[in-house]
Amino acid sequence: MADWQTTVTSPALARLLATARLPEPPGAARRPAYRTLAAQVRLLISEGRLPVGARLPAERELALALRLSRTTVATAYEALRAEGYLRSRRGAGSWTALPEGSAPPSDALHPVPPDEQGRTLDLGVAALPAPQPFLSAAAARAVEQLPAYAAGHGHYPTGVPVLREAVAHRFTERGLPTTPDQILITIGAMGALHLVRQALLGRGDRVAVEAPSYAHTLQAMRLAETRLVPVPLTPAFRWDLTEWRRVLTGAAPKAAYVIPDFHNPTGALIDEEQRRELLAAARSAGTVVLADETTAELGWGLPEGVTPPRPTAALDRAAQVVTIGSAGKLLWGGLRIGWVRAAPALVRRLATARVYSDVGAPVLDQLIAAELLTEDLPAVRAHQLTRLRDTAEALTAALRERLPHWRFTVPPGGLSFWVATGGVSGAALARAGERAGVRIAAGNRFGSDGAFEHHLRIPLTVAAPAVPDAVRRLAEVAARAEEEGRWQGSDDTQPLAV
Repeated sequence: MADWQTTVTSPALARLLATARLPEPPGAARRPAYRTLAAQVRLLISEGRLPVGARLPAERELALALRLSRTTVATAYEALRAEGYLRSRRGAGSWTALPEGSAPPSDALHPVPPDEQGRTLDLGVAALPAPQPFLSAAAARAVEQLPAYAAGHGHYPTGVPVLREAVAHRFTERGLPTTPDQILITIGAMGALHLVRQALLGRGDRVAVEAPSYAHTLQAMRLAETRLVPVPLTPAFRWDLTEWRRVLTGAAPKAAYVIPDFHNPTGALIDEEQRRELLAAARSAGTVVLADETTAELGWGLPEGVTPPRPTAALDRAAQVVTIGSAGKLLWGGLRIGWVRAAPALVRRLATARVYSDVGAPVLDQLIAAELLTEDLPAVRAHQLTRLRDTAEALTAALRERLPHWRFTVPPGGLSFWVATGGVSGAALARAGERAGVRIAAGNRFGSDGAFEHHLRIPLTVAAPAVPDAVRRLAEVAARAEEEGRWQGSDDTQPLAV
């Protein structure tokens, strides 16, 4: 049981149960009510809408709220305990859990593509190819500048000045006035997160995270032995501010890690009003907000003329907001350039600390990134957004044709679709895909505790003309997973009318 628990009241659980839509049962037979209730709770846990470790209402209270017999609720609880989705202790009540083995191992999906020869269809990495010919032209210009830097030692703990200026200028253009002394250039966004985590968090500190969230960040936080407190997104992929306030007040997390701009993996975009409310709650709780903006420039699905929200840090200057960004998603991951935007004092502190690790990012990579951000940014953005938009349109059509029972919402931007697989295990899909040469990112990698078993993330990285064949192969993998007996939940009944 977690050291801090979410307590779910009977009315709150009743409202959640009303949204837990189960697959239609085969035939006309209806199952006992306790099986329906157990299946709905299981679905809410597996989708992350009921956090693992949440305390559930007592049997009598829930029975009254649902207008069911206490025996029905008690039998459903017993079924959930037998399946590993509920744990109980006399005097402590019952709390949600996941069966043993549900949480993905640390090596569940190796972050490096396993096949450099192209034999594997890689649906695991959400990163675009380099924008050509822009990258090559920027690299040529950067090489011309390199001799001016080669005369020195080449160590820039805060970053090459020209790149710091370019990043600060881009923040200012997006509505957040920024000076170069507020920018620290890092080796990728994960390097930025590592430096910030080391400076602000200690072992055992709580960190509130969205559920789902970016898999690599979750694993990095686990390895650092911080304690993750998941806060589920709503079914419409918005922040549940009531739950955020409860977590910020009750768990008192040291930091809150959020991805408000074209969220990874869902692609959701959080509006300015919600951002302000979360910042106000975080300020009251003394919680530092770590805003991950690595995908902030990827609004390929926004209606024409719609301006995206300003950076989160622009909405409440009194709140403690540290922003993490990267050139890897918009420009190219091979550049390995990220950054931190923070108060100058924190930037200096981070720069001092990194001298004992990586000293600084490669100078040539920084010069290339500066060229792309200053000379080529409008053209590069148009190039990358067109590619993402075309792929999203092709993927939407192919999924609806080949896998019509899979559910997804087309997001306004980002690098992926977040897909509910209708009951098939994402981990089973990943295992079947490995044998078939299809690399799949199972949904439970994006939950802090192994939730989202019946989801997967499909990146928008396959070129649009190749999408139909890619989805055909994905459908074959899904069929293989079904045939191997890993289909779950197909015998559950219709949802209760609550």
